[in-house]
Amino acid sequence: MYQLKSGLFFFLLCFASMLAMAQQPQYHVDKKLLKAIDRDFAVADTQYHTLMKRLPAERFPKTYFAAKDSFAVSGPEWWCSGFYPGTLLYIYQQTHDAALLNEANRTLDMLASQQYNKTTHDLGFMMYCSFGNAIKMEPKPYYNNILINSARSLASRFDPKVGCIKSWDSDKSEYLVIIDNMMNLELLFWATKVTGDSSFYKIAVTHANTTLKNHFRKDYSSYHVVNYNPQTGEVQKRRTQQGYADESSWARGQTWGLYGYTVMYRETKDKKYLEQAKQIAQFILTNPHLPADKIPYWDFDAPNIPNALRDASAATVMASALLELCQYTDAKTGQLYFNTAEAIIRNLSKSPYLAAKGTNAGFILQHSVGSLPQNSEVDVPLTYADYYFMEALTRYKQFDRP
Repeated sequence: MYQLKSGLFFFLLCFASMLAMAQQPQYHVDKKLLKAIDRDFAVADTQYHTLMKRLPAERFPKTYFAAKDSFAVSGPEWWCSGFYPGTLLYIYQQTHDAALLNEANRTLDMLASQQYNKTTHDLGFMMYCSFGNAIKMEPKPYYNNILINSARSLASRFDPKVGCIKSWDSDKSEYLVIIDNMMNLELLFWATKVTGDSSFYKIAVTHANTTLKNHFRKDYSSYHVVNYNPQTGEVQKRRTQQGYADESSWARGQTWGLYGYTVMYRETKDKKYLEQAKQIAQFILTNPHLPADKIPYWDFDAPNIPNALRDASAATVMASALLELCQYTDAKTGQLYFNTAEAIIRNLSKSPYLAAKGTNAGFILQHSVGSLPQNSEVDVPLTYADYYFMEALTRYKQFDRP
């Protein structure tokens, strides 16, 4: 009986999603921007050939330090490992360059072992941004199994006492959860749809609800880290790790929340998530410290604005999220989101953000900030900036309907 109810629930959910899509506002693409996007994909193809040649065997790209001509790489266990094959697949879909597909498949094989990794909260980034894209292109039982096991590994980090998936392992007196976790929930929704096991769905919803309650300020800006009491689930402290200060608004963290709650609305059709995403967008887009070109400073409260560093990675996540969110709102609000995403894409598609061919060690974008407080990956290319840029470009092209 439960199986029947569960199946009916997901049928109705899918029907509601189709109805919402049929009623979504229509947006008109800029034909000049479409041509620029095609050039971006061509540049990306060339750049990733450069990156492939420089990448050591059995390693994944992280970043590049131009001053030292130093290329930073990782193993498959690093949280960014899934972005490289995911980016290759996005580029391949547009250019049909078989060499990129071969490279993507090679690195997917290297990444497969991480399906059993229960030491990280980032399996959504690692496995869904890679195998999730692969399975959309070519459904395979092998990919299904990997993603299901990955979802199980991610779910193992959920604690019902806290109501969240644990982020970083730390002292037993702490239970640390970061806003970035919202980006990993999409894997759990996928797992429920494929397996019929609603436990993944319930974990994602519980985590999102707990985060909604405890991670956000009254103006809908987000803390980076919430430290819960692992025994009671009570909040012990709210702080930052990569932002300027505990009470500041770290730019990429704001866009993680924007993207995450947009996905939550897509997957549940619960309007409280849509409202949350819209309020986060309102905070970002009306912020007096958002530059005219819409490429955020690394922190909205950085003390040296307007001379603070920009974070292209935050801009790419924002653009991609807004191109989805605009489809769920009224036409006026949606047009603002759509226009903002267009502006971001235009500005990232040229200097100083778009790298010249053959430079930047093959990365596509320049000028991202990983963690300035730790002096880690500051004003450099980042693999996830490339990934969400390619995703945003792909999403924009999908608006070019007859």
